[in-house]
Amino acid sequence: MLGDVTQTTDLSARSGSPGPLRRPPRVHRAWFVAAVTFVTITGAAAFASLPGLLIEPLHERFDWSRGTIGFAVSVNLALYGLTAPFAAALMDRFGIRRVVAVALTVIAVGSGLTVFMTASWQLILYWGVLVGLGSGSMALAFAATVTNRWFVRRRGLVTGILTAAGASGQLVFLPLLSWLVENHGWRPAAVTVALSALAVVPFVWLLLRDHPADVGLAAYGAEGFTPKPEPVPGAARRAVTVLFRAARTGPFWLLAGTFAICGASTNGLVKTYFIPAAHDHHMPVTAAASLLAVIGVFDVVGTIASGWFTDRFEARRLLAVYYALRGISLLFLPVLLAPSVHPPMLFFIVFYGLDWVATVPPTIALCREHYGDDSAIVFGWVLASHQVGAAVVAFVGGMARDVFGSYDVVWYASGALCAVAALMALVIRRKPLPRLEGAGV
Repeated sequence: MLGDVTQTTDLSARSGSPGPLRRPPRVHRAWFVAAVTFVTITGAAAFASLPGLLIEPLHERFDWSRGTIGFAVSVNLALYGLTAPFAAALMDRFGIRRVVAVALTVIAVGSGLTVFMTASWQLILYWGVLVGLGSGSMALAFAATVTNRWFVRRRGLVTGILTAAGASGQLVFLPLLSWLVENHGWRPAAVTVALSALAVVPFVWLLLRDHPADVGLAAYGAEGFTPKPEPVPGAARRAVTVLFRAARTGPFWLLAGTFAICGASTNGLVKTYFIPAAHDHHMPVTAAASLLAVIGVFDVVGTIASGWFTDRFEARRLLAVYYALRGISLLFLPVLLAPSVHPPMLFFIVFYGLDWVATVPPTIALCREHYGDDSAIVFGWVLASHQVGAAVVAFVGGMARDVFGSYDVVWYASGALCAVAALMALVIRRKPLPRLEGAGV
């Protein structure tokens, strides 16, 4: 195993290095950067654990409709996605450390201000806009950028590990936040989110590095040293240019469509409404939150395994299997909800958890295969579709609860959409497209 983290580099290929030449360490620095990234995403994941816990307390405290609260969550989810491609371009322009540090600060400010809100528009501004913008800059494009820069080998595995970091944060924070909400109200929970985001900022600034060349090394698995590229001006223009060029290709729309359904069936549906739906069936909030945290446990296992599979099997077929299995599980959920936890529900939690974001490693691999150096920005746009899908269901789910008195229709509709996503994944072309011209570094 030590050989897997030991990198040999041809020092003669490092004449372009701006600093003194360094012999590669026995354990490559890329693994430490991946570890810092994992901890950063984990620490920032507290904000993603809170929306489902806030719906009922805010409804009871301010008498806001669930549709109104769902709209604020949908704004958060949509901005999370729409910010991601610009964040990837900003990381190319200003560096990973600066972008992530600012994003964490914005999350802390937005979450902290919710403590003082008295009107629904403030929830939309603080939690929807500010936390949405900050979390978008901390999105999976961050993990994709780190993976693309620091790793040539083991990319699928590292992508799976970094994707699982969000689930790890959910595991750490969700039980604590649910206990705070139930015993002390929603305000202490919001403060906890703000402090968690702030606590990660110095960790990022001191330990994260933007590029292997910053420490005089080649990327892990690279055959030779690659100098750090010059900052790319016009980050917004580049992000839009890459979008227009990618939009001319079929794989982009298929990836965007499948990932929109992925977001609708996870962040928009289960993460937002599983706890309120379970509470409708008289399950205690802490029990429902614990089940959602257990999903996070198995999400870690499933996502890392998916990264391992992505290094070995065809990505589009993996996606088809993942979406088909997810759709089947969602169709059974309405009949499993009950006042107490029972074995069939535990089976659903384990099964669904293994599939939660297992779609991410093969989706990133397909973006990399078809779009080369622009893949991080293209994936940012694909992620935007993921969050738009999540935002639509977050809003529709709240409206459905207000109109029908339950969330059942949304569970069934999402299960059917997953079947469509499975078919779309199989249609993605296997032959890689040429790299997008004129939009590269």
